[in-house]
Amino acid sequence: MSTAKEKSDSRRLPMMPIRDVVIFPHMMTPFVVGRESSVRALEDALAGEKKIFLSTQHDASIDEPRPEDIYQVGTIANIVQSVRMPDGNIKVLVEGMERARILSVVEEDGFFRATVRTYSSKVEAGPSLEALTARVTSLFEQYVKLSQNVNYETMIAAIRVDDPGKLADTVGANLQLTIEEKQELLEIFNPIDRLTRVADMLDIEIEKLNVDRTIQGRVKRQMEKAQKEYYLNEKIKAIQKELGRGEKSEFDELRKKIDSAGMTSDAKDKAMAELRRLEQMPPMSAESTVSRNYLDWMLAVPWKKKSKEIRDLRFAEEVLNSDHYGLEKIKERILEFLAVRRLVKNPKGSILCFVGPPGVGKTSLGMSIAKATGRNFVRLSLGGVRDEAEVRGHRRTYIGALPGQVLQMMKKAGTRNPVFMLDEIDKMSTDFRGDPSAALLEVLDPEQNFMFQDHYLDVEYDLSEVFFIATANVMHTIPPALQDRMEVIRLSGYTEIEKMEIARRFLVKKQTKATGLEIENVEFEDAGLLSLVQGYTREAGVRNLEREIGNVCRKVARQIVIAQSKIEADNPDSKGDDAVPSSVYPKVTVDAAKVENLLGAAKFRDMTTEKKAEVGIATGLAWTEVGGQVLITEATIMEGRGRLLTTGKLGDVMQESAQAAMSFVRSRAAMLGLPRDFYRHVDIHIHVPEGAIPKDGPSAGITIATTVASALTKIPVRGDIAMTGEITLRGRVLPIGGLKEKLLAAHRHGIFEVIVPKENEKDLADLPDNIRKEMKINFAEWMDDVLRIALAGDLDALAARPPAHPLELVPESAAESAAEENRAH
Repeated sequence: MSTAKEKSDSRRLPMMPIRDVVIFPHMMTPFVVGRESSVRALEDALAGEKKIFLSTQHDASIDEPRPEDIYQVGTIANIVQSVRMPDGNIKVLVEGMERARILSVVEEDGFFRATVRTYSSKVEAGPSLEALTARVTSLFEQYVKLSQNVNYETMIAAIRVDDPGKLADTVGANLQLTIEEKQELLEIFNPIDRLTRVADMLDIEIEKLNVDRTIQGRVKRQMEKAQKEYYLNEKIKAIQKELGRGEKSEFDELRKKIDSAGMTSDAKDKAMAELRRLEQMPPMSAESTVSRNYLDWMLAVPWKKKSKEIRDLRFAEEVLNSDHYGLEKIKERILEFLAVRRLVKNPKGSILCFVGPPGVGKTSLGMSIAKATGRNFVRLSLGGVRDEAEVRGHRRTYIGALPGQVLQMMKKAGTRNPVFMLDEIDKMSTDFRGDPSAALLEVLDPEQNFMFQDHYLDVEYDLSEVFFIATANVMHTIPPALQDRMEVIRLSGYTEIEKMEIARRFLVKKQTKATGLEIENVEFEDAGLLSLVQGYTREAGVRNLEREIGNVCRKVARQIVIAQSKIEADNPDSKGDDAVPSSVYPKVTVDAAKVENLLGAAKFRDMTTEKKAEVGIATGLAWTEVGGQVLITEATIMEGRGRLLTTGKLGDVMQESAQAAMSFVRSRAAMLGLPRDFYRHVDIHIHVPEGAIPKDGPSAGITIATTVASALTKIPVRGDIAMTGEITLRGRVLPIGGLKEKLLAAHRHGIFEVIVPKENEKDLADLPDNIRKEMKINFAEWMDDVLRIALAGDLDALAARPPAHPLELVPESAAESAAEENRAH
C-alpha cells in the first residue's frame, strides 16, 4: 500500500481574499484586482519575493471581508505578470505553488498579512497508487470526451504527470464543480486521499454528462420526428391537391358537419372562425388540440334533433299507473302538462320540484314521466356539488377545460327536449369556488334559459324545451330565488294500505326475480306484508320495506337450495340445473308467523302497549326529513324552588315553547284547582325521549302544556290520543306545518284520534280518504279545549274543589277517570 510522509513549514506572506474562484497549485490563473486592500497586498508582494497567499471568500458579495469570512486553506502563488489597466484595476497572472493553512492573520498598512503553514508530502510508489492514477487518468479522458467545455488534446497533455498530487490538482481545477466542492478538494493535503476524492467526483460528473447527452438525443429525435411528420403532411396535401382530391380533407368534413348541425347563426359563425384558425395551425401543436376539442363539443351537443313526443293522455296515464301506485296529485300535474302540449304549438318547458322524504319514488317518477312522454331521460346528481364550474363549465384558457354538467348531460341525451332530472338539489353547498345554486338560476328560469351560456362553448344554447325535474328532501336549504323558479309538488309518506299495495304490485315481484325465485316458490299473504310494514319498518317511503322483502326472499331461496340438495342426494340421476323442476319444491307461504320465524322478533314495538292513560305522559306528533314521527313527552314534579328543567336535547324554539306552556299553566291555576303560588315550592322536569336525538320547533307546545297540567293535577292523559300545535301565552292554539305527515305517523303507530289546530282544517284535503274515515280529528282553537279532550278527568270538578298543593294530590286511576267520563257523557 502507498503512503505519504508529510513535512510542514511556516511562512509570513501578504494575503489577498479572492471571489468566485479557487486557485489550485500548479495552475496558471489570470484575474483582475480592484479592491484597495487587495491592490496594496499585491504591491507589497511585488516589492518582495513576488509571493502572495490567495484564499477564497465564503460569500462573494462581501466587499470588505474580515478574516473569519475567508476559508482557512488557500494557495501560495507566484505572481508571473501584472498589468495596470486604464480604469485603475490591475490584471495579474499567478501560478499556484502549494497549498497552505492560515495560522494567524493581522492587518497592516491597509491589507492582510497571514502567517501560513505549508505541508509537503512525499508519496511512496506502489501498485495501488499506480492503479488509482491509471483510474483517474482513464476517467478524466472519458470526461473530456463527453464535455464540450474543454480541449481534448490540451487536457490529455496536462495530466501526463507522475506526481499524484499534481495530477489530482490538475484534474480538479478543470472539472465543472461548485466553489464549495473545489474548496473541499483544496483542503485535502494528503495526495492519495485527494486523488481518491477526484476519482469519486469524476464518476459523478461523467454520470451527469451521460444523462444530459441521453436527454439531448431524445429531444433531438422528437424534434426530427415532428419536422418529418410536418414535411410529409405538407407533401401529402400537395399531392392530393395535384390529384384533385383536396376537397375531401378533414377540414371540409368538419365544415359540412357544422353546416348540417343546425346551430344558431352566432354559434355557426364562431365554429367557422375556430375552423379557420385550426386550418392555419401546425397539426402537432397543443393549440390545435384545444381547437379540435372545442369543435368536437360544438358538434356533439344537440342543436336541432328532438324526440317525437307522445301526447296520448290515455297512454301516459297507463304508464304512470303501471309504474307507481298512489301519487295522484303528481299524476294529475303530468297529465295537465301533456294536455297543454297538445293545445299549444310551442309551449315553454316545465320546471317541477318534487319534495318529499327518502324512498317515496321521486327519482323513479322522473323516469316514468320520460317514458310516458316518449322523451330521453338524463339524471344529474347535485349532492355535494360546490363548484359553479360544474354547472357552467370552465373557460377554454384552462388546461383540460370541459363544458359544464348541463351541456354534458344534453350531449348524453342526444336531443334538445329530454326529461332532465336534477337530483338532490337541496344537497348543494357553497365555497370559495362559487355558488352552484346561483348558476342554476339561469338554467331553471323559463325567461332566461333559452339563451343559456356555458363558459366553455361561450355561445347561447336553448334549454327552453327541456323538461326539468328537481328532487329534494327539504326546502329550507334551497335558496329562495331558486325555489321561486320551480313549481313545488310535495310527496308525503305512504299509508300502510298504500305500502301493502306497492309491495304486492311491485316490490315482491322485483325481489322475487332478484333472488332467483319463481311465482310458485313463494307467496306473500296480506298478514305477512302487514307484519313487515308494522313491525320491521317505520319510514315514510318503501325503501326499507323492499330490503326486508328481499331479506325474506333470500332466506326462502336458501331453504329451496337445501331442499334441492336433499332431492338430488335421494335421486343421484336427477343432478343438474334443469333436472328437477322448481314446482317439485314445497311452496313457502309468508304470513305473520313466517315473517317472525325468518326475520326474528319485530324491530319496532307496537304503541298499543303504551296506550293506557298515565299521569304526566302525552303523545305528540313531529315532522322530520324522512316523514312524520310520534314523540312522547314526559313531565314530573319534585320539591324545589320553581325551576323548569328541560332535557332530551331540545332546541331553543322548543325550550321557549316549554316556557310558554308553563306560563299558560300558571295563568290557569284556579281552573286546574291549584294554589296561585304552587310553582314556588316545586320543580318541574320536562323530558322528551330519546335523549340523543336533537329536537326543535314550536309544534310541541300544546303537548308540553298538557303534560305539565297532568303532572300538576294528577289527572292522567288519554293514551289513545295524539296532539300537535303551537301555544301562546293566552292559550291560543296556532297552526303548524307538516300536518299530513304527522297524521300518517299517528295512523302508522295505531293512534286513531288526534287534536290539531283549528286553522289547519284546510290542510285535510291532502289527507287520503281512508285515513280521514278511520281517524277522529278534533280541532282546537284554545288550550282549554285541548285539556278537556286530552285529560281523562273533569276539569269543571277541579275548579270547584279547594286549591290543593300538587305534591299532596293522589293520582286518579285510569279506570276511575274513564268511568267518570262515561257517566258524564
